[in-house]
Amino acid sequence: MVGVRDSWSASGGGISGLCLAVALSQHANIKVDVYESAGRFQEIGAGVMIWARTWRILELLGLASQFAKATDTPPDDPSVGYGYRRSDRPEGFDWNFVPMPYGCIRFHRAHFLDVFVDNLPEGAAHFGKRLESYGRDGGEISLTFADGTSAVCDLLVGCDGIKSVVRRQMLRAKAEEQGRPELLALVEPKWTGTIAYRGLIPIPELPTVDGIRHRTLDSPMMYCGQNKHIVAYSISGHTVNVVAYASELEKENTDYGAEWVSDCTKDEMLQHFAGWEPEALLLLERVDKPTKWGIHHLHALPFFVADRVVLLGDAAHSMSPHLGAGATQAIEDAFILANVLGIATLNALDAALEAYQQTRLPGANHVLNSSYESGKMFEFNSSFGEDYSTLGPAIARQWAFLTESTPEEEAEKVVEIFQSLQRV
Repeated sequence: MVGVRDSWSASGGGISGLCLAVALSQHANIKVDVYESAGRFQEIGAGVMIWARTWRILELLGLASQFAKATDTPPDDPSVGYGYRRSDRPEGFDWNFVPMPYGCIRFHRAHFLDVFVDNLPEGAAHFGKRLESYGRDGGEISLTFADGTSAVCDLLVGCDGIKSVVRRQMLRAKAEEQGRPELLALVEPKWTGTIAYRGLIPIPELPTVDGIRHRTLDSPMMYCGQNKHIVAYSISGHTVNVVAYASELEKENTDYGAEWVSDCTKDEMLQHFAGWEPEALLLLERVDKPTKWGIHHLHALPFFVADRVVLLGDAAHSMSPHLGAGATQAIEDAFILANVLGIATLNALDAALEAYQQTRLPGANHVLNSSYESGKMFEFNSSFGEDYSTLGPAIARQWAFLTESTPEEEAEKVVEIFQSLQRV
């Protein structure tokens, strides 16, 4: 959670909250407090990918040189992209390649987070602060934490992830105030029907295939099959990140259970991929201790803002991971929100938040829906089926959002909307 201005507050110290706090701290008129429920900043998961669009935001924030030291993949290699193979058979074959605009830059998630942590203003972080509720009393927002303490701020930013407390209270309040019970169906994330098995392989433990260096060391790979696919790519120069997805379409939107992440045996993972080509199976066999994740996402929200409370990142548009866009969309949220808040007075906060919403809500919800659809494409469950000639180009179009505009253009857009709202 992030709180801002005379005190603006953010709930959640993940990538979205920390990026926003760092971006806002560059404006002298804004004081930021970050409230993190854990005892320290931490990220779950191994790899994070960004592309040229997000790298440009990091440059604009003055952080690119620090992030460059945290990755072994240069930000200017245009030859990198995703290779696609049909792998649910003993002899697989290549069927598609999607070059990414100026390559994809890969990080260990913890190293990525550390750069933001290193740039937080002194005294901004508050640990052990699990938000229970918020309320508005006049112009201030009051925050109540599980440890019995409280705080106040002028603006509350919910960066508290897919299980967001801020989103829950916001939607329930609006459902009651506006007589819109349909909003209640959007409060909780939904299981997509997909399980992901995740693991890491030290590069020295990944042998050659028929005397050839394993291709995942040089380019991200997507091994595709009916109802299943495997994503693998190297991170930090010494590890391959592996995520193996298995989907049961009939279970979509059913209850997954309380524990979304658990340990599992390697045998359980391998049973899902019996009969797959050796190149793909080699990756799964070399994963020592896989974990099992129930993949959840949000259905698109109709608004991100209510009464000087705003949602950002996964709290606003938590998406399935099939476009690798969750972190990048959160960073774009933070960049746009910081740009408009940096020029807003306290009396103009409502207009600034509405400008943020008009700028980010359509695009973020589009990527959310595209990510979900991409998972179906990779497993031959979309309307394109197994028609490689049309499916391949359709997959490439899923990443069109990376080049349809620039971060600078989006920043100009939010300022223009803000200024137009001020004139009304």
